Amino acid sequence: MWALVENNQVTQVYTRPTAITIGDVSYPQNIFMLWSSDELEAIGIYEVVVDNSNFKNPSYYINTNQSFDFADGVVTASYGTATAKAIDDVTDEDDNVTRGLKWNHKQVINAQAGGILEPTDWMVIRAQEGGTAVPSDITTHRAAVRTKANEMCVAIDNAADVDALAALYEYNDAEPPVRPLGEFPVLS
Repeated sequence: MWALVENNQVTQVYTRPTAITIGDVSYPQNIFMLWSSDELEAIGIYEVVVDNSNFKNPSYYINTNQSFDFADGVVTASYGTATAKAIDDVTDEDDNVTRGLKWNHKQVINAQAGGILEPTDWMVIRAQEGGTAVPSDITTHRAAVRTKANEMCVAIDNAADVDALAALYEYNDAEPPVRPLGEFPVLS
């Protein structure tokens, strides 16, 4: 990413090489790749240094747009303070509900559990309709999946804030890595 600096102010940002006109002079897009930093800076084009110190995971936070600053011969793109997304459902004055992160995460957990159970659903239906017993390893696995899904949903509900919710999904350095939320059991 590059920025055009005029009178010590960032006046244009280029996210990719593009043909540009500065004053009365037109430049082809390949100057961004062929010219040295010194040559670009001579016409007011500076490579942007991105400061991600305030950037937070967009799955959990709403980040501000980048702001651009020119100081000491460097253009810096930085983010303002991120705002946490709503962790719980929010109901407005018209009783419209906006689902929070907890609800969304539990929907994903339940969909994953359903996807794990689906390949053996036919065995349960066959048992109910025709009397053929479901093998005990399948029954045990299905119960374990449902139990784990319930445990995961409880852990999500117990998350005090957005950071606590995000921490449930962070793997540690163990071998193999584990996360506080855990994993679904695998049918052996």
